[in-house]
Amino acid sequence: MRPGPSPRTRRWPLRDYPVLAWLALALAVSLAHPFIPGSRWLMVHLVMLGALTHAALVWSTHFATSLLKTSSQSHPDSRRRQSQRIALLVTGTLLVVAGVPTGSWPLTLSGAVVVSAAVLWHGVQLWRRLTHALPGRFRITIRYYLAATACLPIGATFGALLARGPDDGLRGRLLVAHTLTMLIGWIGLTVAGTLVTLWPTMLRTRMDERAERLAAQALPAILVALAVAVTGATLGVAPLAAAGIAGVLGSLAWWARALIRPARSKPPRRFTTWSVSAALLWYAGSLAWVGLDVLRATDWADVADGYGFPVTAFVVGFALQLLYGALSWLIPSVMGGGAGAVRAGQAIFDRWAVARLVLVNVGLLACLLPVPSAVRVAVSALVLVALAAFLPLVASCVRAVLAQQRTRTHQVGPPAPESASAWSRRQLVGGLAVLTVAAAIGVAIDPAAAGLPGLTRTGSSASGDAVVPTGRTTRVRVEARDMRYTPASVTVLRGDRLVIEVVNTDPTTSHDLVLASGPRTSRLASGATAELDAGVIGTSLEGWCSVVGHRAMGMTFTIVVVGESSTGPPPQPGHHLASGSATTAAAPDPAIDPHASFGPAFAPVDPVLPPVGPRIQRHTFTVTEVELEVAPGVWQRRWTFGGRAPGPTLHGRVGDIFEITLVNDGSMGHSIDFHAGALAPDRPMRTIAPGQRLTYRFTATRSGIWMYHCSTMPMSAHIAAGMHGAVVIEPADLPAVDRSYLLVQSEVYVGAERARGSAAEVDAEAVAAERPSAVVFNGIANQYDARPLTARVGERVRIWVLVAGPNRPTSFHVVGGQFDTVYAEGTWLLRAGSAGTDTGGSQALALAPAQGGFVELTFPEAGNYPLVSHVMVDAERGAHGIIRVRR
Repeated sequence: MRPGPSPRTRRWPLRDYPVLAWLALALAVSLAHPFIPGSRWLMVHLVMLGALTHAALVWSTHFATSLLKTSSQSHPDSRRRQSQRIALLVTGTLLVVAGVPTGSWPLTLSGAVVVSAAVLWHGVQLWRRLTHALPGRFRITIRYYLAATACLPIGATFGALLARGPDDGLRGRLLVAHTLTMLIGWIGLTVAGTLVTLWPTMLRTRMDERAERLAAQALPAILVALAVAVTGATLGVAPLAAAGIAGVLGSLAWWARALIRPARSKPPRRFTTWSVSAALLWYAGSLAWVGLDVLRATDWADVADGYGFPVTAFVVGFALQLLYGALSWLIPSVMGGGAGAVRAGQAIFDRWAVARLVLVNVGLLACLLPVPSAVRVAVSALVLVALAAFLPLVASCVRAVLAQQRTRTHQVGPPAPESASAWSRRQLVGGLAVLTVAAAIGVAIDPAAAGLPGLTRTGSSASGDAVVPTGRTTRVRVEARDMRYTPASVTVLRGDRLVIEVVNTDPTTSHDLVLASGPRTSRLASGATAELDAGVIGTSLEGWCSVVGHRAMGMTFTIVVVGESSTGPPPQPGHHLASGSATTAAAPDPAIDPHASFGPAFAPVDPVLPPVGPRIQRHTFTVTEVELEVAPGVWQRRWTFGGRAPGPTLHGRVGDIFEITLVNDGSMGHSIDFHAGALAPDRPMRTIAPGQRLTYRFTATRSGIWMYHCSTMPMSAHIAAGMHGAVVIEPADLPAVDRSYLLVQSEVYVGAERARGSAAEVDAEAVAAERPSAVVFNGIANQYDARPLTARVGERVRIWVLVAGPNRPTSFHVVGGQFDTVYAEGTWLLRAGSAGTDTGGSQALALAPAQGGFVELTFPEAGNYPLVSHVMVDAERGAHGIIRVRR
């Protein structure tokens, strides 16, 4: 990694440390990703633009210096100039990673220009070095580098246009063009040019004599295929883009022939070559994945929606493993100290090599498969641990090599001999075992989402009546889709045993089948199958889907018995519910004690309106199902955007662009609908199955406080379960105030299971019957009685109010206060200081479900001012709080 062999250049912080710094930052963001807006984009670019681009700049300079014979007089490229280029690159990268998350396009554009300038400067220096060099072998490597430097400014242009916030279709085209130009052009060509010589060196074997010729033949083919792919993506011609990607893969396969013969003569034995091998396989697989996605997608917006998976494969499978493998060779080799020091350093990188590679590669593969969310979280944590282990190994390697340099005659630890292999069967088995345990833990955390077949309860008689078994078994296949079973009923002879194969063919959500006699399937993900043994059938039975709201929408199943006795009517739906199934309409509403108090550790939902965000806002909303307190001592399993109910508040201005990535980590289908954006609902508001994601983009064109919510049916149940939130778009002339609060009123329906002491899901039948257990501000009944809002005498306070419902309106009132400003549904009803309103006032803000506005007031004296819904029965149900005013 250094341009010359002089010992004085061996330590070069600006050259050596940024790669590790970018990797450490990426690790930190991955750990804190739920709390960082746009964390996925940030992680990708910290690795690809930060670590990998820096490494490409440094490595290509190093190998150009090693391969070309030039003098410093004929081609002056001093350490100072190289440091200036590196500093320019780091500066540009910082501008980009600061500009995109904050929505500052000028900052992003400036960063793209600075990065392009640094790489073009690098290309000019490479060209000068090539033209001044003596004739020699492997000048083709430098030509790969020159082609790569020409690609980066093009890719940076696509990236800057992406940051501008195009519509969904154009975004998908630019995304593919940007990815291909950077990954094939800038990174891919740099790697291909380097591995021609580096690969056999890492294997410590002879180079394929055809290597230079194969590389020279492949380069123009790669460039032509890349041009075809990028042109197809830019113009929106999917077959052309896919054909270009196929051409790139074919050209790279021709180039890769130069790597096969050295690998056959001396197969990879160490972490460094295993890691690079795995990286190349992931690279080819990810490119093929993108090509297939482009070819199969219905439109370019669909390509963008599913792009997260191949990008993850590129970053983790290819980029990080390539970096780790290359650094494992280059760090001890470039530091010097003799063969003993090099072997000692590489031996350190071989520590737990097999286990780390198994965790990363098998774990990544598992994360890309349609596994339950809890399994993905558990396995991805192991992948992250295995990746993070590389950084302390770097420190250990540096210490070991420096010690060897000082002593030369003493070995640091037992360095491996040349022929030693890092292979370990125990590590292989151990790595697979750890992954299996992690997956099992994930299934145990959320068994319903696993969709495992055969998890049924069976009985010898489905009715409990005396029945003589006939010895016959009736088998039937039942498909669950679109809130119905097909067939919706089955006829069985009395005494026959019934076995039902339940198949969920619904692409958007989970289903199950529960029989009134007790047997049930697990909750089945899309495409999953379960066998339900209903036992010996003695009388007619009803069945239903227990996913909240599905039964209410008509998802029922009937077993009709022929020849049944007339000893009594068949059981009615819901009379013999299995544990965890839907509740009945006859179940009494559990009472929420209005006099109960919260514990001392209770933390309320923050009612303070967050500050206005950047002009382009990017957020990830992850759907999760979590137990939350909805009243003092009362807990419910809530369906949430981001683990909270209501979901995150978005705050912007007219003209702001919002890009929301919805990730469904729940156990059923979900969606999202932003009232703040005007657009066709077909694509962005569609329901996605567990494990899927979509991107929802809209521009705020009108001011107001707007509701967002899950629009999956039954919508009332999804909203009542907590899947709602607010988008505040400020009017252009909105004056500043001393304090701004936000209150979202909604209802809570805790269900009959609460009476048995468990935290059940929303009671869909109570929602349909409009029988709320509580009416709440910001998700928890009476929380602002226990933890009041605060203000001071004379301060102007603005309170934004949104009614999420799903059913109850509000008449928002502050006891003891008078509003001098009232804004509702985009209209000023009353405005302080306006002509004719100097003495006017308002006592309440009336809002129906899905409506919002704000009020402003000042408090004349200290005291406790209750804030309530003046629909008094709702105030008594929990829509109540206090503003504590001090002097």
